[in-house]
Amino acid sequence: MTDHAQSAANRQDSHAGRLSDSLTQVELTWYEKRIENWIRFGDYVEEKILDRRRRTLGFRSGTVFAFVRWSANDFGTVSSRIDIVRAVAARESYQTLPFVRPGGEIMLHIDGWPKVERVLQAIDAVEAMGVEPADIAPDHWRHVHSRLTVGHEPRPYTRAQHDAWLLRRRAQP
Repeated sequence: MTDHAQSAANRQDSHAGRLSDSLTQVELTWYEKRIENWIRFGDYVEEKILDRRRRTLGFRSGTVFAFVRWSANDFGTVSSRIDIVRAVAARESYQTLPFVRPGGEIMLHIDGWPKVERVLQAIDAVEAMGVEPADIAPDHWRHVHSRLTVGHEPRPYTRAQHDAWLLRRRAQP
């Protein structure tokens, strides 16, 4: 390898290292019918396969994603959770979350399969409108969290709400 090619390779490796350091990393595990962690929505920019059952995904700051965690034993489901999280930038405050490094802004955190299923239905309803769930108003995910936490039905996300969110986002500096 020539000196020029070698230095180009080193620059590329150091750039990849800096990219990984600036990303929010989510570790996914999949042991069929035992531990199943997956991303329901969200655009990742990096994927590292650790072994045949584990991988990590990297999200840029500002990216919103849904992280689902489910586990079971011989007698049935032990836990099921869903979190809708916004990846944070370096030096930005964040909340910690298992399998998410360093953490993120948690907009929704729901435990228990019946409530997790309601969140998944809310995500499906947003997608049925033709809107990417990661692009909707973050306030809607906070609303869904609050309503489900107290046992109430969340209001559906509407096209009018989405249009207002797009206008508000455009007007922000």
